[in-house]
Amino acid sequence: MLPRALTNLIESFELLPGVGARSAERYAYYVLKNSPADAAKLARSLEEIHTGVKLCPVTFAFIDSNESVSSLYADEDRNKKLVAVVEDPFDVIALEKTGHFKGTYHVLGGAISPIDGVSPEQLHIPELIKRLKNDAVEEVVLATNASVEGESTALYIQKQLEGAKLDDIKITRLARGLPIGVDLEYADQITLSHALQGRQRL
Repeated sequence: MLPRALTNLIESFELLPGVGARSAERYAYYVLKNSPADAAKLARSLEEIHTGVKLCPVTFAFIDSNESVSSLYADEDRNKKLVAVVEDPFDVIALEKTGHFKGTYHVLGGAISPIDGVSPEQLHIPELIKRLKNDAVEEVVLATNASVEGESTALYIQKQLEGAKLDDIKITRLARGLPIGVDLEYADQITLSHALQGRQRL
């Protein structure tokens, strides 16, 4: 019923996570009704994504393919003795947008999740331990997500650091609590528990 080229584009959009048939049709129609130049730009971006992006060999953050190391790690103004451990490369961007973190980052590449088949061996934890020693790191901020997987991963890393005789390194965790604008009655028990544990004196 539809031209083969349009059907192929719809099916390609359906490969994206969270995109159903109707959304894929809308995306494809949007591309079709707009200028060929926009479609060409999108096509070039898709063609270049795997050749233009790679992982930093030190921090495992996204970097340009012509870079040897992350610019945030190479920046002499960044504090290499302070490392924030995050799950995914996009978490680095989220923390950078705050403008309050002046250390460096280490991307794990996910979180421990047996149900999803993700084991500790698949994460960049050995590289983290090696880096902490090489850079004489003084503080590690465990900035994994506030989920069961994120909490399990943070606990696992803490135990690994203790086992690697890195007890002198200060291990901290991002504060947990109630987000602005949320009523107590709608907050989940885990969030409320963290809020109580992290209460501060006024």
